[in-house]
Amino acid sequence: MKRKLLILTLAALGGTAAALAAGQGAPAPNKAAPVPTLQPIAPAPTSTYPFYMPMQGLRRPAVRLFVKCDASRAAGREVFAGGNSTGGRVEGGFEITYEAKDKAGNPCVYPFYPWLPQIAGSANNTQYLLHSSIPGQRVTFRTNDQWATVTLRLLGIQQQRVHFEMSDIELDFPGAIQPKGAIHLEAFEGAPPGLFTAVIRRSKVFGGKNALFIPGGQSMLYVEDSEFTGNVGTNVDQEHGTYVNGILVSHLRNSVWRGQRGWSDQASGHQLKDKAYLRIYENVTVANTPNGAPPSAMPPLDISAFGFTWSNGLKIQRQAPAQAVRDTLVDLRTEIMYGQPGFYPWNIMVDPRWHMPAAPLGALDQVYLSVFFNTSVESYRTEPYVFALRSQGTGFEGSGTVVEGNAFTTRGQQRMVSLAFGTRGSFARVYSRDGWTYTDPQLPQQSLWVADRDAFIRHALGLIGH
Repeated sequence: MKRKLLILTLAALGGTAAALAAGQGAPAPNKAAPVPTLQPIAPAPTSTYPFYMPMQGLRRPAVRLFVKCDASRAAGREVFAGGNSTGGRVEGGFEITYEAKDKAGNPCVYPFYPWLPQIAGSANNTQYLLHSSIPGQRVTFRTNDQWATVTLRLLGIQQQRVHFEMSDIELDFPGAIQPKGAIHLEAFEGAPPGLFTAVIRRSKVFGGKNALFIPGGQSMLYVEDSEFTGNVGTNVDQEHGTYVNGILVSHLRNSVWRGQRGWSDQASGHQLKDKAYLRIYENVTVANTPNGAPPSAMPPLDISAFGFTWSNGLKIQRQAPAQAVRDTLVDLRTEIMYGQPGFYPWNIMVDPRWHMPAAPLGALDQVYLSVFFNTSVESYRTEPYVFALRSQGTGFEGSGTVVEGNAFTTRGQQRMVSLAFGTRGSFARVYSRDGWTYTDPQLPQQSLWVADRDAFIRHALGLIGH
């Protein structure tokens, strides 16, 4: 009896399936349409500089030099049209233009690294500009000199306003193991309302202990349409593709970071180590591509959880390293304070006056915040997770900047939130299990501003009076 009943039941089910397939059965119950993932609002630039970077009041450089291609190649150093009467010192800013092509019409390759004059006198409202004679046509500086670098030294700028810009230049310094950076923007001791801004466009950089190094201070960095293809330092565990210390803003657009010099028996460094207060990443690719040694095992992006991050279109690529790989790809860290204390609107330690509200997604204007839109991951393995938000600590070790007590604070004490929308690729989870993190959340109306890049920037900078 049981056998017959089973056969009848299966037959009935088969008939029902056939009827449904023929459109004769009862309609399937309606399913709720999926709620679309929040999308970023990021209009294309309408001006040469981002809206938050004040460019008014800057003076035209007092000294303008033009470097001739063929004569310089023959001499092994810069040969200037009309000569160089600076005596090696410049007051009032400088602009150096490099002839883009040789007499045969080929892109010019200069067999040395750029000479920069010493900066003298007041630097207030001055500009220091390096560029090709043809916008969009790179000139190349290529040398094995171990000291090859572009280093701008601005010591003690205090409350002065200073601007640096490099465009359409390739630096290829495979032997430059000595300088802190193939580009080293050495702007120190700035104080509000003073500001140092640096812009790098359509350039390609290889060499130095870090391909790009910028110390902490009252600085803003804007990079677009550029490539940072590796560093060549010898202390691979402490050197990185790019090292941005505790500055105000790092804004990176349509650019690539890869080739941090790894090693077989050390964890090595990061492709992008960025400790700015505000970080904006748009269509940025970060990859641990090998550079004369095995790929780095460290997280490709090492950024600070103190402050704010807004990212759209981040592409992360990881190849198999020789050493045991670190799990996370984007490490939002809290064990060191890199910025000046005035950079932070709230205590970076847990504070007895703060406890996370019952509805954190309704209080995003009251926390340190990172928002990642449309991140993609390509890896040799299924990554356990993409992002890790570390915990705040209880205080500093001694009088330094190293944070202690991170392991002993509770989730409710944290004043940091991270959101991710539209993450895709080879991973098991979007976030590690730490902290206040949300994957594709539905935000209340009052929190939708986080999708608007410019509103996010205004919020973060407004909190500290910029």
